[in-house]
Amino acid sequence: MDEKMLANVIAEAGLRMSPAELEHLLARIDAAAIPAGSDEWIDLIAPDAPPAVADQLRALRTQIRRDAEPWSRDRLARLRELLGTQNLAGFVLSTADEHLGEFVPDSARRLEWLTGFTGSTATFIVYKTFAALFVDGRYLLQAGQEVERGLIEVRHFRKPPPLEWLAQQVSAGDRIGYDPRLTSVRAADRLAAALSEKAAAAVAVEDNPIDELWTNRPPLPLSPVEPHPLEFAGVPADEKIARLASELAASKATAVVLNQLDSIAWLLNVRGHDIANTPVVQSFAILHGTEQAEFFVEKRKVTRKLDDHLGNRTTLRDVAELPAGLAELGARGATVALDPDRTNAWIRDRLVAAGATIKPLPDPTLLPRARKNSAEIRGIRSAHERDGVAVTLFLKWVADTALARRITELDAVAELLRLRSRDPRFRGTSFDTIAGAGPNGAIVHYRPRPQTNRVVEPGSLLLVDSGGQYLDGTTDITRTVAIGDSSAMMRRHFTLVLKAHIAVSLARFPKGATGGQIDVFARQHVWRGGVDYDHGTGHGVGAYLGVHEGPQRLAVGDTTALEPGMVVSNEPGLYFDGQYGIRTENLLHVRESDEVAGFLEFEVLTLVPIDRALIELELLDRREIEWLDAYHARVQRVIGAALSGDDAAWLARATRPIER
Repeated sequence: MDEKMLANVIAEAGLRMSPAELEHLLARIDAAAIPAGSDEWIDLIAPDAPPAVADQLRALRTQIRRDAEPWSRDRLARLRELLGTQNLAGFVLSTADEHLGEFVPDSARRLEWLTGFTGSTATFIVYKTFAALFVDGRYLLQAGQEVERGLIEVRHFRKPPPLEWLAQQVSAGDRIGYDPRLTSVRAADRLAAALSEKAAAAVAVEDNPIDELWTNRPPLPLSPVEPHPLEFAGVPADEKIARLASELAASKATAVVLNQLDSIAWLLNVRGHDIANTPVVQSFAILHGTEQAEFFVEKRKVTRKLDDHLGNRTTLRDVAELPAGLAELGARGATVALDPDRTNAWIRDRLVAAGATIKPLPDPTLLPRARKNSAEIRGIRSAHERDGVAVTLFLKWVADTALARRITELDAVAELLRLRSRDPRFRGTSFDTIAGAGPNGAIVHYRPRPQTNRVVEPGSLLLVDSGGQYLDGTTDITRTVAIGDSSAMMRRHFTLVLKAHIAVSLARFPKGATGGQIDVFARQHVWRGGVDYDHGTGHGVGAYLGVHEGPQRLAVGDTTALEPGMVVSNEPGLYFDGQYGIRTENLLHVRESDEVAGFLEFEVLTLVPIDRALIELELLDRREIEWLDAYHARVQRVIGAALSGDDAAWLARATRPIER
């Protein structure tokens, strides 16, 4: 990095730091997922920086280079050697960080560094002379391609579950390590119970051994905490705090510790860009029954705008003070509510050691956050309309381009990002775009990379699953399109998926019905065709928050009742290894039925045409055709109003009624 420019910035801005410290700050800012064109990060280094200093800081940031560290098979051997020095026979590691969310910063990608697996959810168990990576059905193909199979066995997470498998391997007296900061309370207790049955022990390590081995670990991200305006949030943070505090008191708890970042962001009406795809800031919070909250966040991330935004009920504390905050709860003999699935075991252990009593309760923000208020629903609708324009233009680009010249999966990813980025409220993707051409479409959570990038070839299918984060909403959509001619089998499978998708869209159900019951609406159609898919039919979605949000899901066995205001995805699919994948996804808003009192139904939020060329008309019944025509008429009416010329003409053709 330019040493002279570093020194100039320090001198001209009057900063009290060394060039090395400034360089480190810039590296941390670069490690965050700050949207392109945003300059608010400059305030974290030099508030009120004159234009010349701001220009130099921007220039310095462009000089940051993060060299990719290629995976090497000796990492596992080095870990086993280090575990041996600590008298550990094995170690359990997940993809989580200390906040137990789906997306983590690069500095927390320990499992990826150790194994080479890049998926968002997995459990890895290393034991003496062998190791196993446990993934769900979305990742089986991907994991098999990414890890060295002779070194690591890839297993389905239910056949058998990881802890059951581990219990079959251990011997009496074995000590198995885990990091309590990266492990939920429930997972830590289950590990201890499973091992104790074999006279083995679970050992909570003070320092994660991966961190000792990972010498080129990326820095922690640094992004400003951003106020989330009331026009989008709908309810002031003070009102949320007061309401949840009264519920807390009713449960006989005096405080709750919030560990997950989207819970904290929702409660305090703040957002950030510490992590790609989810607009959150690394932090913790304690909500007290006295209707007060403590927000533990790195003070360097706090700007004057946040001081003005936080209400009278919230006290700012540096994240380094969290251990002291937990100790204060214990010293008062507080009864502290913790969600055993969403709070890390380190927090529980610190509280217990300090003298607190633990009361297991669900995260109190879950259901209020899932039940979107009217302002959030308005924003989500608006975001989907604008996102629909971008994705529609992308589909036209594919139709115009794929047969005319050579394009690749990465070209598709770049074009879709370009189109979304034109929206002034766009703040980035809601997950890394899945663009699977041909056989890559059969990898459910495939992300194209230079080494896997395929050309979009005539006669193939292209599956694109993508989403955007907008100031007023989060989107998630999948479309599968034919590139030129398609086979009869492709069309049959596509139509089975479409029937499943329409069945959920048309569902009407009594209040109290669960996501597990709605899942069957979709699955009946693919089952009738003799096929199935190894993932849920849908997941909850946040409001400018996590693209995967609980507790609601459309999945086998899910027992959460669907309620008005919830948003869920509808995404059945079929996948054929080595051939192609098919998925059709819209987001749905749960609302009161207009026709039957006491019943609920879905409002379709996503507005993008479905590829009519892949439909086998004789497989659809009259009601399904009517739904498709009505859906396309709505797409034409709403999205068409924003298009003109060739774009409008293409959409008119793509949404014309089915000819019967």
